[in-house]
Amino acid sequence: MFGRLLLGTGLAAAVAAGCQTVETTHGGTVGVDRQQQMLVSSEQINASAEKAYAETMAEAKAKGALNRNPAQVARVQAIARRLIPQTATFRPDAPGWKWETNVISSGDVNAWAMPGGKMAVYTGLIEKLNATDDELAAVMGHEIAHALREHGRERASRAMAQGVGLSVIGAVAGVSGGALDLSKLVLDLTLNLPNSRTHETEADRIGVELAARAGYDPRAAIALWEKMQKQAGGGQPPQFLSTHPSHDTRISDLRDYAARVMPLYQSAKR
Repeated sequence: MFGRLLLGTGLAAAVAAGCQTVETTHGGTVGVDRQQQMLVSSEQINASAEKAYAETMAEAKAKGALNRNPAQVARVQAIARRLIPQTATFRPDAPGWKWETNVISSGDVNAWAMPGGKMAVYTGLIEKLNATDDELAAVMGHEIAHALREHGRERASRAMAQGVGLSVIGAVAGVSGGALDLSKLVLDLTLNLPNSRTHETEADRIGVELAARAGYDPRAAIALWEKMQKQAGGGQPPQFLSTHPSHDTRISDLRDYAARVMPLYQSAKR
């Protein structure tokens, strides 16, 4: 018992020593400025995300599901090229990331971004919702916001702190990014485990600002959410939105923040 107590105390102390309070982004017009607790470094999580993304794209390619429709790929990548420069508002280093955007043929109404700017849009999102460019920009801006805020890194840090003992020890001991492989954890966090409500709300707010600055109507986020609710038939929304606050709360928040960034949209359209 005493030995276990010492071990638990020592691990807790190690976690505390390795945990950093960081400000990943500037607040922007929408004012997202929550401080975050990080246990794993950006270098470690981004290297692991790059590996996980490459494996995911290779698997999609092997199934004949990667970038099958050139027109869809060109459309999605053109939207990404307009959104990515706007990330400088929230963090100056972001436009220089190794951004990648691909389209996966799948009936799922989904999109995601891994740490470091590795994105995927599913054809189900485009086709089932008959999404406009403004609506696609709303989704992609939302996903880019998760990457800017390093929500994946934050969630991985929490997962490690809650019990992945060896990984925690490795992280706080300063193991190099290449030696600590978190790719499976990153993949699970991206594809299977929902974001927290706090993360989803932050991504909504930053997403509408990114869209507005890129010249896309931020109000499209509201129309998109309505389409998603209709697609779900009044049941559960798509998995990547399943932890978001209630429909009414979300719509109210999106209306508020879309209105705040409308001057940015109007300026970008001139």
